[in-house]
Amino acid sequence: MRAAVYYGPRDIRLEEAPVPVPGTGEVLVEVLRSGLCGTDVTEWVAGPKLIPLHRRHPHSGHQGPMIPGHEMVGRVVESDSPDLPPGTLVAGAASVPCWDCDRCREGRTNICQRLYSLGLNAPGSHAEYVAGPARSFVPLPEGLSIDAAGIAQPLAVGVHAARRAGARPGDCVVLFGAGAIGSFVLSGLRHLVSGLHVTVVDVDASKLERAARLGADVTVDGRSDLSHLEGADLVIEAAGVPELLTRATELVRPGGRVLAVGMPARRAEIDVHHLVFNEITLDTTVALTITEDLPAALELLQATNLADELVDSVRPLDAIPATLDEMAAGKVAGKVLIDPRL
Repeated sequence: MRAAVYYGPRDIRLEEAPVPVPGTGEVLVEVLRSGLCGTDVTEWVAGPKLIPLHRRHPHSGHQGPMIPGHEMVGRVVESDSPDLPPGTLVAGAASVPCWDCDRCREGRTNICQRLYSLGLNAPGSHAEYVAGPARSFVPLPEGLSIDAAGIAQPLAVGVHAARRAGARPGDCVVLFGAGAIGSFVLSGLRHLVSGLHVTVVDVDASKLERAARLGADVTVDGRSDLSHLEGADLVIEAAGVPELLTRATELVRPGGRVLAVGMPARRAEIDVHHLVFNEITLDTTVALTITEDLPAALELLQATNLADELVDSVRPLDAIPATLDEMAAGKVAGKVLIDPRL
């Protein structure tokens, strides 16, 4: 099969690779769409930065060569699972939890003690075929297009963040970041909680326009004075800018909540005295749960035109290096999906 193989920073090569052989409890999936995301860009520019949750696990990180790709949609071609017979269209969560540790038993499979991920720690979907545990894949709802399903995995990350935010009907919410992840969080909030007043802050006018179409009540240029946003019930930092996490703690009301979603390139400085004396809750979120967030994301995609807003284009496998350069330069506004068959 054809595969994009990662060797190191700015070194991805289109090669022939053996079709993976599924093991017991696994499925072989013909990849129809494989998304590119910020993690792919980071590894393209600077090398793998993933910090494994369980360093003793055999899949505890990679330096290449390996097939990346962790946002996947495809068709099952080999399976011993009665729930996913051959021919089933599926979206992959990419994450592979053990399902047996304390966190998994709590339903928090995203922080499994032995978690690893297809495309980050094991061969992924930037190839014509990918193999993985059947439990890491979810059937597509009938009628959902594969292009829409192509953003199900990152949307599920936004849905999970929205759950973690703890928003309640009537809350005044400030969301920093109108890029892909911010858009997914906004969509998750609108899907899960009614009666919110959401203000989205960004410096990109076109992204703010999209946020308004996706349900933001107010959009604000992040370079302007933000003091009028003080007193928010919930502030979400989804831009990955350290200073904005600090600003979030300043804007939230006493007794309010701050959710950290973005992954900053450097440490943020936070006034702990301010947090303590105002009893502000600072929470975090990571990845998604397979059984709860991924099905919810698929339902949301089926019920809305979110994919029309967020899918930039579908490109061939050999376009990955050039596309990653474009993404690193900030020249791509939406999600790029790869069709390995092209």
